[in-house]
This record gives sequence, C-alpha cells and structure tokens, in this order.
Amino acid sequence: MSSSKPVAILGATGQLGSDIVRAAAAASVEHAALGHDEVDVTDFPSLERAFSRLQPSVVVNSAAFHQVDRCEEDPAEAYRVNAVGALLVARAARTAGARCVYVSTDYVFDGKREAGSAYDEDDPVAPLNVYGASKAAGEQLVAQALEDHLVVRVSSLFGVAGARGKGGNFIETILKKAREGGPLKVVNDQWMTPTSTADAGAAIIRLATGDARGVVHVTNPEQCTWHAFASEAVALAGLTVPVEAVPAATFPSKVRRPRNSALDTGRLSKLLGAPLPRWRDALRAYLAAKGHLN
Repeated sequence: MSSSKPVAILGATGQLGSDIVRAAAAASVEHAALGHDEVDVTDFPSLERAFSRLQPSVVVNSAAFHQVDRCEEDPAEAYRVNAVGALLVARAARTAGARCVYVSTDYVFDGKREAGSAYDEDDPVAPLNVYGASKAAGEQLVAQALEDHLVVRVSSLFGVAGARGKGGNFIETILKKAREGGPLKVVNDQWMTPTSTADAGAAIIRLATGDARGVVHVTNPEQCTWHAFASEAVALAGLTVPVEAVPAATFPSKVRRPRNSALDTGRLSKLLGAPLPRWRDALRAYLAAKGHLN
C-alpha cells in the first residue's frame, strides 16, 4: 500500500518498533520512523511539531516504559509514559487528522482464567501490577481522546533487535545461560502467548493501514508456559542442557504477575484472513535470523 500521507511510527528503535518499521518498508507503506531522540511522547509540543511536519495518516505508538520491575519502583514515570504519553499522542494525532494505534499488553488482565483458556478483546481488564495498570489507563485515555483509534495488545515479545533497557529478551537470556552450562530453572505455572515482533509488526502495519477499530490481540497463536517456550528454544538451538520446571514462587518478586495472560487471536485471524504463524514456527524463524539454529 502506498499513500501520500505516511504512517508515523513512535518508539521506532525498540524491539517491536523496529520490526514495525521493517514491515512498513517491506509492504511499501510510506512511513516515518521516530525514536525517542526525535519525539518525546510526554512532550505535546514535540508531538505537534512532528505531526505538523509529517502530516501522517496514521500514528502507531509503540513507545513504552515496559520494565515491569522499574514500573513498580517508579509508578509516576510508568503513568507519565504509558498513560499520559498515550493521551498526548492521541490528542496530537487528532489535531493532525490522523488515526491512532496504541500498543498495549496482556498484563492488563489479572490471569485468573484457567490454563488452556485465553482472554478475548471484550474481557474486562483488571491489572495486577503498575505496568499493566498504566497500560490499561493508556488504552482508556486513547479511546477517550480519539474515536478513530485502535488498541493492539501484544504479549511476551521476542525480536531480533532485543528490548531496550533489558539487554535482549527472554530467549537470548535462556540461550546464554544454556551455553554457559546452566543450571536452567524456568517457571511452568504461568501461561502466555509468545509474540514474534516480526510477525506482530507485519500484522500491525496491515491493521494500521486498514479499517480495524477498537481492540485487537496481536500474538502468535497457541499458548504455552515459560518452561515450554524455553525448552523449545534450547532444543532448536541444539543444546543439551536440561531445563528444570519450577513454580513461579521459586523466584520471589515484588511484581505480581498474572498466572495466565494468554490472548485469544480469533479476531486478528478474521481481520487478516489467516492466523499468524504458530509460536514454534515463529521461534524457529527468530533463531534462524539470529544464527542460533543447530
């Protein structure tokens, strides 16, 4: 799709944002990649200047304060970026005549669903931690500020760029420990839906340039535990270090995490005409791209 008005991508240097930029380029969608150095989502004048110059048709806001532990320590900053920043981006998009796409998280849910079930877009949010609460607030503020909006929820991201501030991602951490000989102990009583940022980026660009509204869950289909995810990565990388399954209580934390935050992707499949690749296939593609395959 080509347009005279670009898609403005905020948070463009992050793990997900960089793959949204790649997806736009691959789809020949005119776009502007805006990192934190170019635009601060908490600075309304900087947003207005950028959008006045670019005249975007769509603004995709993937900028976030997503370090869950640090959000607990600094809730004011979490809300400043994830909630107030989301509101300011939506208002600036409205002023520019653009629609707004806000990237949210599975952590808006409390995780009380039974393992094997998943949350759909209409389920009520009930976050357990500051990060999830700040993102849930961001969702509400975007909807309040701008009728022409879309919220996309992602989960357990893994991408070639790695997460800024986290030094990589879960897979890289696991493989590094495995290559060092272990031991590997991974939680087996928390369920999620892994999300390849390459697959999510492509889906988000298609949704952003289409007419989807409201909320859409954008993850690779099928849920798993962190232990199953880690075990698959270690096996595909050809490593023989055992991965021990342990309960979440093994790792005491000040952050309350949902026991099951798996997201249902039925709506996404209908909008795109097909589901995203299953997480095992997405993981294999990621490992190949990073040079980790055996």
